[in-house]
Amino acid sequence: MEQYDRPIIRVSNDIAERVAAEIAQFQNATGAVDEAAGAVLGLNPTDLRCLGQLYARGPSTAGELATACGLSRGAMTTALDRLEHAGYAKRVRSEVDRRQVVVEVTPHALERMEAIWGPIARAGMAQLAEFSVEELSFLLDFLRRGRELQEGEAGRVRAMAKAATLQAPDAPTG
Repeated sequence: MEQYDRPIIRVSNDIAERVAAEIAQFQNATGAVDEAAGAVLGLNPTDLRCLGQLYARGPSTAGELATACGLSRGAMTTALDRLEHAGYAKRVRSEVDRRQVVVEVTPHALERMEAIWGPIARAGMAQLAEFSVEELSFLLDFLRRGRELQEGEAGRVRAMAKAATLQAPDAPTG
């Protein structure tokens, strides 16, 4: 295994490096909460992401959710089947176009999600209340740009994974 001379995240007095390190730690902490929430809800990371997107977007078609989650339509159908079986999502006919089926979060899911993320949201809002409008505007722009960067990078990394899969030698049938 390759050894590194320095850790990727290092202690520094440089403010940009300290911010970058704090972002990495924030992402790790968020991942830990999501992992624990998945355990509580009995969901794998993909299904948890789908449920989160469904909550954030409101009633959506399976195709809309597939795009939002970066999944194929087939993978989205499988995830929705699992979410529906767990009692966290339901498919219903659209009120606007009865030919269309939309997916909604169930009251059971909302109750469970509130128990997990409600206290985090309230504490986070209390922290945000400490900032000025100017500071919040800066944070909003920073987070939007960071999200856009991560979304683009996810596509790049998915392409790397796809290329690696295509180049991988066949496994021995042994």
